Amino acid sequence: MLLVLWKKWRHSSSNSARSPDNAEARTPERMVEQIQNGDHELRNELIRQYHPYVLKTTSRFFRRYIDPQQDDAFSVALAAFNEAISGYSPEGGRLFLGFSETVINRRLIDYVRQESRHAAVVPYSAFDTEAEDGGGEINHIEVSQAIEAYNQERTSDERKMEIAALTAEMELYGITFNDLVQHSPRHQDSREALLRMGRRLASEETMFRFLREKRQLPIKELCEAEDISRKTAERHRKYLIAVSLIAYGTYPFLQGYIGLDRYGKGETP
Repeated sequence: MLLVLWKKWRHSSSNSARSPDNAEARTPERMVEQIQNGDHELRNELIRQYHPYVLKTTSRFFRRYIDPQQDDAFSVALAAFNEAISGYSPEGGRLFLGFSETVINRRLIDYVRQESRHAAVVPYSAFDTEAEDGGGEINHIEVSQAIEAYNQERTSDERKMEIAALTAEMELYGITFNDLVQHSPRHQDSREALLRMGRRLASEETMFRFLREKRQLPIKELCEAEDISRKTAERHRKYLIAVSLIAYGTYPFLQGYIGLDRYGKGETP
């Protein structure tokens, strides 16, 4: 189904954090500790490094694509992430990213509540009135259908935005939608295995970092983890990269086509 969607819409139109010598010093918890001890420059680097994480968390909260250049919600989430850096304590028994997600969601809830106070929210019962021209009551079904049509149009627009954003991201790896059509697995069992492989790549931070930095698949690690032949992985390299970018990125609509639910988790069969 993902390919059908790609075919339908394909004609539509930092610096990284410092690299310490040991892995422990690179963990968010260790970086936060250093920031709280006075390393203010590292705070900016940590925020830049986790922009994609904040964006993904925000998109999942709203269940739609969030444009970091247009949506105020992203600024709210970014401020919440900064707040989490100051408020985090390892004594609570939680990892920093889990703690920051809680803070982000709470601040987004506050933001939505505040915006709702200014919105002109009209309950359906308000339509239980006679038309001004005396032509009887307004048809509730027509009202509901109009609202549904509006929601569908908005969903379509947001899906187009996701596809446009994915197109730009895939260009960094020399991948186009036409490539995906040509390199997609033909059989159901192969497709499911490669989808699992792509999702695993996105979920394993070390392997995904290798992909982002080297623009290459960590073939050996992936094949060992999923028990898939190297030949199969290399033949579908572009497909695997595209799946991992969708799984890792802020694409809530497209993620449904690769077996992820709206929270970015694997759906149960």
